[in-house]
Amino acid sequence: MKALVKEVAGPGFTMRDVPVPEIRDDEVLIRVRRAGVCGTDVHIYDWDDWAKGRCRPPFTVGHEFAGDVVSVGKFVTDVHTGDRVTAEGHIVDGRCFLCRTGNSHVCPHTKIIGVDRDGCFAEYIAMPATNVWHLDDSTPYEIGGIMDPMGNAFHTALTADIPGSVVFITGCGPIGIFAVGICKAAGASRIIACDVNETRLALAKTMGAHDVVHPSEAEAAVRKATDGLGADVVLEMSGAASAVHQALALVRVGGRVQMLGIPAKPIDINFANEVIFKGITIYGVVGRRMYDTWILMTRFLRSGEFDPTPVITHRFPLADFDAAIAAIKSGHAGKVIFEIAD
Repeated sequence: MKALVKEVAGPGFTMRDVPVPEIRDDEVLIRVRRAGVCGTDVHIYDWDDWAKGRCRPPFTVGHEFAGDVVSVGKFVTDVHTGDRVTAEGHIVDGRCFLCRTGNSHVCPHTKIIGVDRDGCFAEYIAMPATNVWHLDDSTPYEIGGIMDPMGNAFHTALTADIPGSVVFITGCGPIGIFAVGICKAAGASRIIACDVNETRLALAKTMGAHDVVHPSEAEAAVRKATDGLGADVVLEMSGAASAVHQALALVRVGGRVQMLGIPAKPIDINFANEVIFKGITIYGVVGRRMYDTWILMTRFLRSGEFDPTPVITHRFPLADFDAAIAAIKSGHAGKVIFEIAD
């Protein structure tokens, strides 16, 4: 089969012919139809410091996908040939303290497809049956193929109290833009989205943001919307040090800051004034909760109140991987999709 491989410890990917994966008795083989391209893939493509410390080539890249089950292992009873599926890309041990207390999303033994083991930028992928998530017939493959990053946005937004809240979102990459639509569907009274990128601000507006602002305009917008009090909930999606400080400054006393963005280096925080004396709650977001986040995603999509389609701006065949990466790096893309099979 054709696969996009991180072949060596250096920049770039390589398209290669590799064997179709052999499945174990508890796994299924999935024909990949659509796959989402992520910032993580850009890190691996560029071979930056994070990738150098985490990844061990050679391996097939990619961790967001949807497709059809083509074969199942003999121990698999609830996934069948022909099923339309996506999958949770974090493979956990299922037996550690965290997994057994409902916190498998932070399992210390997690292996991520396309990072720690072969991924989905290929014609076929093998997955544990326990990680497979069935798609509704009404859900297109390209939406199923981006449920992984959408799940990050659902986890970030819906572990806060959104109905009736004024929500301030710092960072309008694809996950931040998904979060705008989620907060709208969940009943936020006002959504203020902040970024420096006009393309992404326009997408946030399309997804339902009431105000789209640059960082220099954010304080005035938040104060105006809250009679000077501050936002009830802040979703920090950028990881930029300035945005983190702005999130802490513009959340109201007793409010909540949901932190998904990953800073490139340590940030100095004045915990006394920015956190403790304000009595705020800070929640760190890791991936998707297994599997309550997936249930929420499915139900929101079924409701028709949340449609992520406008966030998808670019579609490429797998062979055009350089162009797909360039589109993300240009800053003029929302979500980028590989169309792998019809």
